[in-house]
Amino acid sequence: MPSPAETVRGPAFEAVAAQVARARAAQAIADGYDQARVDELVAAAGWAILEPARNRELAELAVADTGIGSVDDKIRKNHRKTLGLLRDLAGMRTVGVIAEDAAKGLVEIARPVGVVCAVTPSTNPAATPANKIINALKARNAVIVAPSPKGASTCARLIEFVHAQFDRIGAPRDLVQMLPAPVTKEATTELMRQCDLVVATGSQANVRAAYASGTPAFGVGAGNVASIVDETADLEAAAAKIVLSKTFDHATSCSSENSLVLVEAVADAMLATLARHGCVKLEAADRDRLQVAMWPDGKLSPAVIGQAAGRIAGRAGLADPAAAAARVLLVDGGGVGPDHPFSGEKLSPVLAVYRVRDFEQAKQAVRALYAFQGAGHSVSLHSAREDRALDLGLTLPVARVILNQAHAIANGGSFSNGLPVSLSMGCGTWGRNNFSDNLNVRQYMNVTRVSRPLPESIPAIDDLLGAYFSRWGR
Repeated sequence: MPSPAETVRGPAFEAVAAQVARARAAQAIADGYDQARVDELVAAAGWAILEPARNRELAELAVADTGIGSVDDKIRKNHRKTLGLLRDLAGMRTVGVIAEDAAKGLVEIARPVGVVCAVTPSTNPAATPANKIINALKARNAVIVAPSPKGASTCARLIEFVHAQFDRIGAPRDLVQMLPAPVTKEATTELMRQCDLVVATGSQANVRAAYASGTPAFGVGAGNVASIVDETADLEAAAAKIVLSKTFDHATSCSSENSLVLVEAVADAMLATLARHGCVKLEAADRDRLQVAMWPDGKLSPAVIGQAAGRIAGRAGLADPAAAAARVLLVDGGGVGPDHPFSGEKLSPVLAVYRVRDFEQAKQAVRALYAFQGAGHSVSLHSAREDRALDLGLTLPVARVILNQAHAIANGGSFSNGLPVSLSMGCGTWGRNNFSDNLNVRQYMNVTRVSRPLPESIPAIDDLLGAYFSRWGR
């Protein structure tokens, strides 16, 4: 009779096991690298995608094979996200002692996690694998990428570029691998089981599979960003940033706005300003046509994901001729929930508009939206009152509050804010994730702590509970 382990071995087991074995052998070599050699690995992997000709080839291949997004925006994304990550990692110690606290007698030592399974989406088939590869290498790990089938060819070409750079510096190619095409669900599931850590970006089905794999996993939550524009906002600046964000790469990012929550005092003026920036507000009949086109069977159609607004308008047969030239299509949000699909994530340059009485009602509207979809992710605020950003952070179920910025560009870290540069947003327990940070190198390493003895110091109980005793007695 076969052992329990053998009974669960599917046809993908041996092929994946061979890849993982090669990765482990390569990782054992990297485990002995000093910081300078690790940083050389990181530089090689970064230059693999940053070099302009390679960047363009990857962007063109991504759009040709997935049919999603904009070549020029993908070039910008590949460049800025990789350059920003290299900036974040520059000078960071990830080998040996990384911190000391003499007062507590503690020394922290960075250690690799081993072999990382990196699950990546079709929306960013070069930028997201590159980000995960670089973070994994910085922590002296090996990494095997499980790309979306649509993005497999782009990922394969990226890894060819990485291997060419590794050859230049004499590093083992097996530090960076990917599942061979055709990438199957079975192979991805098997890789999750056999590696040491899973970092999963993409569909919630993939994230749930990562959590169920039995391997420690970091997965991301669903996006459905709402943007509040209050009565103090600079409307011209807000409109420019919202349109820049919503049109970037045809809204493929989970950080693209999906709803605008407009305070009534500025709602009409804001809609007029958005119109000057190329947004077209649809009448009821066209809104209904658009809904049928976007959710023909109750699920968001792949045919509209990452497409230009004009192309979506043509597919939907919209009557308003202005829609064909629109940069963003605006619709009345209506209600919230499964019966109101415009209230959810759309992954396209379509925005639902909600009008509210005041800032307090705006918070209630966002809370209702996130109770349906997007809890834990982030919220956008355009306001002259910074205290309102703090208010949102204290009260809404979000891991990030983005104030007066182009949300899709700022939320994953940028050159004009302090967030870690990433394409994977942790959403905390609100989004059923086990972290609420932008996925970064800290999630790719273990830390060993050396504890030295200190003179014993035991506090008196009154020192700790004196305030309690004085109010409530002993």
